[in-house]
Amino acid sequence: MNENIAFLELKYGNIYGGFPNFYAISEIALLVFEQGSNKIFLESWINGADVDIVDVFAKTNDLGHTIGRGKEVMNMRTNRRFPYDENFRLTEEQVQGAFMNLRPSKPGIKNFLLKNLRKYRFQNLIVFDGRRDIFLCERSGVNFDRINIIDIQKDLNRETDYLFSLNKLSVVVGFESDRSYLRSNNLEYWLHPIAARQILPRTAAFDAARLLMLYNEYTMYHDDFLLKAALLLNKIQARKEAEKAIEEATAAAAAANAPKASAVESEEPAPEAPVEEETEEKSGEE
Repeated sequence: MNENIAFLELKYGNIYGGFPNFYAISEIALLVFEQGSNKIFLESWINGADVDIVDVFAKTNDLGHTIGRGKEVMNMRTNRRFPYDENFRLTEEQVQGAFMNLRPSKPGIKNFLLKNLRKYRFQNLIVFDGRRDIFLCERSGVNFDRINIIDIQKDLNRETDYLFSLNKLSVVVGFESDRSYLRSNNLEYWLHPIAARQILPRTAAFDAARLLMLYNEYTMYHDDFLLKAALLLNKIQARKEAEKAIEEATAAAAAANAPKASAVESEEPAPEAPVEEETEEKSGEE
């Protein structure tokens, strides 16, 4: 009998103009991998509440290294996106209205997860930096007491003493996806068309697919995985040092040109003192 292992990813954000520490779930992806047959099952839930949330995302370079963060506002019902204004605030009445619109989401999240926990009957649930993900699901009434939750980011941190991001690890494993397959350095899995249509960048399904590939690379090709992770970190460090050297050379060149400029200024002739015009008092003669 083949054993199932599941991967959980969420997308969430705080209410735009509301409390910064209250998060609303916008997407849930539960990817189930059948070990032995290599079958992939992907279940997704989308929040249709008419609420604007703040989507915070990382801006990365080709090495997966974070070079900045961006913020957008997204309406969960329409998926329309618009610029974020940090000074925007909702009134108390508007905040309460947003909470009212979110209220039907709670049973929807609970029913979605409980239904799939029963359907696939897995014991191991893989997450990535998933403390908040689990908390938000439990707040909706989901009980994970009988599930063994494995946070792969924590395991990697203990082994490598480095806190990897999912973006960096996707580069480490060489993650690729198209309409038919998921691929990495050593693995390739066929995708059912229904699952493939869900795996789009910046979605929970996309992150769940990346999590599957990095977990299997880490557990099945452990030494190769760690070697490629070390090589990536070396590349990132080398690029940082090169950028620092360029900055220092630019600063040194600017400092060297500064005395020349001041010397040129000192050679300029001093401006002549203004000559005061003598004014004659009128004698009164006409």
